[in-house]
Amino acid sequence: MNDDPRCCGSGTCIIDPEGRCWCGQQWDGEKMASPPLAPDPVTAGDSEPAQEPGPA
Repeated sequence: MNDDPRCCGSGTCIIDPEGRCWCGQQWDGEKMASPPLAPDPVTAGDSEPAQEPGPA
């Protein structure tokens, strides 16, 4: 097993070159942590709510 200092200790960490683990955590330069949530692309920047199609 690789002795990567970024591993959480489970022994199952698979970390890519960008510091992302298969479990979803991200290396922040000091520790593994959950990445920040990205804004919802559907609601971010929309000024009007989406219109549902009416009856045919």
